[in-house]
Amino acid sequence: MTHEQRERRSYFIGFAACAAWTALAFGAVILRLDQITALWIIGVSALAQVVLQFRYFLHIDFSRQKREDLQLILFSALLLAIMVGGTVWILADLDKRMM
Repeated sequence: MTHEQRERRSYFIGFAACAAWTALAFGAVILRLDQITALWIIGVSALAQVVLQFRYFLHIDFSRQKREDLQLILFSALLLAIMVGGTVWILADLDKRMM
């Protein structure tokens, strides 16, 4: 199997897996499951999609060379979470003081 065929196969597997997780999330809503169950299914589906896209489309795995890329992505996510969390905290505090 050539490198191009392996690459194409990897993309196809990633696409099929992401489509299946998307269908699962849509199915939870279409079947009108109770709200908590549907939210859990959607949340797990979202996390699975992130992992699948890192692995199959961005080619991020646990090899030594790719580990630095993964650390960079995780650090960026941490900074984003701090900024969003701080903004929500400040706005909630302002709302409490205004009411």
